[in-house]
Amino acid sequence: MTNLQELRRELHAGAEVGLQLPATQAILLRELDGLGLTVHVGAGLSSVIAVLSGTGSKSNGTRPTVLIRSDMDALPVTETTGLSFAAPGDTMHACGHDLHMAALVGAIRNLVARRDELHGDVVFMFQPGEEAWGGAQLMLAEGVLDITGTPVDAALGMHVLSYDLPLGTFAFRSGAVLSGSNIITVDFHGRGGHGSAPHLAADPVPAAAHFVSAVQLALSRGISMFEPVTLTFGILNAGTQHNVIADSAQVGGTLRTFSKDAAGQALRIIDDVAHGVAAANGMVADITIRQDTIPTVSDPAETAIARSVAASVLGEARVRSLSQPYSISEDFCWILDRVPGVFVMVGAGGTQSANPPANHSPRATFDDSILDHIAAFETAWAIERLALLHEERSPIRAPDGHVHG
Repeated sequence: MTNLQELRRELHAGAEVGLQLPATQAILLRELDGLGLTVHVGAGLSSVIAVLSGTGSKSNGTRPTVLIRSDMDALPVTETTGLSFAAPGDTMHACGHDLHMAALVGAIRNLVARRDELHGDVVFMFQPGEEAWGGAQLMLAEGVLDITGTPVDAALGMHVLSYDLPLGTFAFRSGAVLSGSNIITVDFHGRGGHGSAPHLAADPVPAAAHFVSAVQLALSRGISMFEPVTLTFGILNAGTQHNVIADSAQVGGTLRTFSKDAAGQALRIIDDVAHGVAAANGMVADITIRQDTIPTVSDPAETAIARSVAASVLGEARVRSLSQPYSISEDFCWILDRVPGVFVMVGAGGTQSANPPANHSPRATFDDSILDHIAAFETAWAIERLALLHEERSPIRAPDGHVHG
């Protein structure tokens, strides 16, 4: 049995990107073998689902079920940390998913040893393709929430940060924790021509440039100031020659919001402005929108339970409340859209400098010492959450001996 630090470093050195992670899946299956779990692997992606059936309750009623998720995939980033276990080549666990996997394996080991304290079933969800590959939605389509035959009652997700939070801090927030993200592409189709005679062409470049500035003003006036909306353009492409007016120009960016309503309003404004600018310049705009994520939202009651568990296991000094959400995105949002649950942010930075490299940086480092703390929290949460669910469903015996359900 590999210790958690060694396991994390083995996973880090073998970082894989996307939905097909055969080496990572093989390591996890090796670590889960012989633990008395029911294990499933994905069909369309190299996921792993392990189910632990608790023996703490012999009730004939519907068994409560909880789910804990870890993502598995790395990023197409060339590592420059200089660590002895750095990943070779052009892949890197720059977002800390290697820690997520190792910690969850630790929690599984703990819970196997304490299965007589579990009043129901625990589903452990190891998910590839979190980094904009749609892995959570694929696992939902393959039935991760129905794997035990009964619905999942509560879900727990977490994410380490290499920056912003002090090492060992577990941060909670009721409501939106992370933003939703839409990928926006706008193509302005004009009419090319010679650079000396723009009046004989329909130049898409000024139209694209006008759109980039005009849409920002429209969003600021069309959406309440109490609804944060961020539209950032990272792509502006047109032409190949200095003196040639191109036929088309493309603008691409991301829209981030903290509510579905704000996203809907913003997308309507983007559509209106793009078509309006195009029409004013005698051309046509084609708009492509890909919904990457919705906001990651923690249920208030589930947040209170998880926060209490963290304070009990880790100490109140390690627990804090987030005053505002992060503008990053996570596809655990799709699980929390179906199941009440909580998403926790964990400080795990491997350097305590004033400006540590953020997640996704080729220099991002994470501290192995956090593994046991995460595993302890996940263990305690599963036990406590199933106990509460079991208590809610248990019949109440009145003083006269009658049972009331």
